[in-house]
Amino acid sequence: QVRLVESGGGLAQPGGSLRLSCAVSGNFLDIGAVRWYRQGPGKQRELVTTTTKRGDTNYAGPVMGRFTVSRDNANNTVDLQMNSLKPEDTAVYYCNVIAFARGGITWDVFWGQGTQVTVSS
Repeated sequence: QVRLVESGGGLAQPGGSLRLSCAVSGNFLDIGAVRWYRQGPGKQRELVTTTTKRGDTNYAGPVMGRFTVSRDNANNTVDLQMNSLKPEDTAVYYCNVIAFARGGITWDVFWGQGTQVTVSS
């Protein structure tokens, strides 16, 4: 099984910063793309970032220039550095990976449990 654990959420003031981390563990042979999603109050879940295995990242428009992803394939972690936070960044943030589980026959999608980010003064 593949397990994802997010950490680093919390409360930040507008203009502040937070760093989220997603740690991938378990029985897997390989990890492909890693994504961060978020779901704000009363909103649908939206894609925030997509990072390839090579480390190339696409960012959603609302976070471009403010959020940065760093991926460590050796330690199976993906961090999301969030700067210049805005109240509209308030959401539960979820890590999502595509991985090939040991004993599996295809690539599957795995989700973390989510971590709350609140931006408020």
